[in-house]
Amino acid sequence: MSVKKEPSGRRSVQVEVEVPGTPEDVWRAIATGPGVSSWFVPTRMEERQGGEIISTFGPGMDCPATITAWEAPKRFLAEGSMGTPGSPTVATEWTVEARAGGTCIVRVVHSLFANTDDWDNQLDGLEKGWPAIFRVLRRRLEKFMGQECVAMQFVSFSGDPAAQAWEKLGGELGLLNVAEGQQWTAAPHGFPRMTGVSMGHGMTDTTVILGLDLPAPGTAYIGVFPCGGMSMPYVAIYLYGPNAKAAIARDEPVWQKWMNERFPAPAMS
Repeated sequence: MSVKKEPSGRRSVQVEVEVPGTPEDVWRAIATGPGVSSWFVPTRMEERQGGEIISTFGPGMDCPATITAWEAPKRFLAEGSMGTPGSPTVATEWTVEARAGGTCIVRVVHSLFANTDDWDNQLDGLEKGWPAIFRVLRRRLEKFMGQECVAMQFVSFSGDPAAQAWEKLGGELGLLNVAEGQQWTAAPHGFPRMTGVSMGHGMTDTTVILGLDLPAPGTAYIGVFPCGGMSMPYVAIYLYGPNAKAAIARDEPVWQKWMNERFPAPAMS
């Protein structure tokens, strides 16, 4: 854990990535709703100080934040709750720093004020999650600059441990033994064919990032995450180019049915 702690009570984590593009190109990717939705989660954003950002991590999982500073195309700051009752406000600062050679550094800093260590694990989780997601962002800017993205996201919950749920999810998709750089093809029963290449594990060894060729060029982040004593099977597919919209329209209901059948909502006691 690398939570920085200051005498004032401020605690923070910082993650950065170098990506291709001008500051204006990169700003459109990280500071607009369609831009963020093309590599992260579905997002709506009012692009101004005082505007609202709503990030949707799954059904009923909207996370709102308010933009408290807006300095396009260099920096914005948003504040929101950690999500649980009584949790502190978290400030999230995004900056874009131009570098020589047509690249930029994207930096995100999460900070909060607390006089205990109770929230350090949440900050640590944020820090560990961004590097994999930033690989999707970098690929979006390297391969698909200027192309419209159409995405689909599927989130389920399982009472099984993450490793066991991954055996089911990754096993049926043929992902369990695919090495980084290896070609991959999946065609579960009733699915259109999907092909691509493994880009290696994501945040954990029960996740994988894929560069897709079919059903359209794009990127997928597929895996199972531990989640409060349960596990969260997750599929995010980002497609680009002229065939993306038709592929999503055709495949989204098939994926949703497939996920629902394998990971039905756990019974609530």
